[in-house]
Amino acid sequence: MKHLKIIVERHADGYVSYPVGLKGVVVGQGDTYEQALLDLQSAVRFHLETFGPEALESEEPVLDAFVAEALY
Repeated sequence: MKHLKIIVERHADGYVSYPVGLKGVVVGQGDTYEQALLDLQSAVRFHLETFGPEALESEEPVLDAFVAEALY
């Protein structure tokens, strides 16, 4: 079993979640933080069933994920 780093964003109309370091695009969503995580877990399982364990392989694994703000 491999651990993935997950980003969860809160928007006005709900939550969006996505993994860091997974090959391909996988997104979960929900009305709550927990629903977005559960939806993402289901999407990741489907992604791995479809594309195989190679989707988890990366040259350099993500050690940490940070959130920062910048002015533009």
